[in-house]
Amino acid sequence: MGGAGSSQKEKQALKQLPREKIQLATKFGIVKIDSVGNTKTKSMNMHIKGTPEYVRSCCEASLKRLDVDYIDLYYVHRVDTTVPIEDTVGELKKLVEEGKVRYIGLSEASSDTIRRAHAVHPITALQIEWSLWTRDIEDEIVPLCRELGIGIVPYSPLGRGFFGRKGVLESVSVDSSLTAHPRFIAENLEKNKRIYGNIERLAKKHHSTPPRLALAWVLHQGNDVVPIPGTTKIKNLDEIIGAISLKFSDSELTEISEAIPIDDIASRHYKGSNNSWTFADTPPKALRVSTRSS
Repeated sequence: MGGAGSSQKEKQALKQLPREKIQLATKFGIVKIDSVGNTKTKSMNMHIKGTPEYVRSCCEASLKRLDVDYIDLYYVHRVDTTVPIEDTVGELKKLVEEGKVRYIGLSEASSDTIRRAHAVHPITALQIEWSLWTRDIEDEIVPLCRELGIGIVPYSPLGRGFFGRKGVLESVSVDSSLTAHPRFIAENLEKNKRIYGNIERLAKKHHSTPPRLALAWVLHQGNDVVPIPGTTKIKNLDEIIGAISLKFSDSELTEISEAIPIDDIASRHYKGSNNSWTFADTPPKALRVSTRSS
């Protein structure tokens, strides 16, 4: 919470408990999102900004909207690949020193960007997509985060609702952003529906449901993993809570992983280079050379 659309209700909710009892996380970096292309080639184009001036202005604006003195965890929502990450995190470091931010997070950052950012100021959390059908971070990003002591916050742990039946048993609304997602485009969705049956079968085996099983799998990836499933419905919230009680052995986790062969999934999880960590390197920080005449 805490973005440009922060409502009066959010401000009121923050006043219901002592501030020290609340962990407030919000983010900045995406100026706007455009939808481009026709029905078959539709994609989302993000306009990203990470200049020091923009970092500070966004933070000040969020503090004012939320009517708080500090933000517990402030994320770089997407990496601006035109600005050295040292500049972006350098301004965040100043905000930490001023007491306006307590911890710094990144989202969809490349390994090089994570290392360079962490060298400027410790990074507390990395928000990144991770689910049963999006596992490209496991070979490179996950080990790096554990090396540096960075917590992992998987978003879309239910495959953007796919394992919660979206597009399978529930139709995708024409107004939904999923209509621009390559895995939910008609021909790809039909192929991907086949793998849903594998999870449905395993869910029955564990006396559970596909969304609970899929979320529980993410929860089992480590104590440093805190997924953030989203929902607006109470019935879905019950499913989410139920995932906590599911326990798997190592062999059961392997069985669940193998039920979703990555090579069988139709299309990549993102369409557009500025959305994914694999394209999130930033320019090198220019060295300042001081010269003095003798």
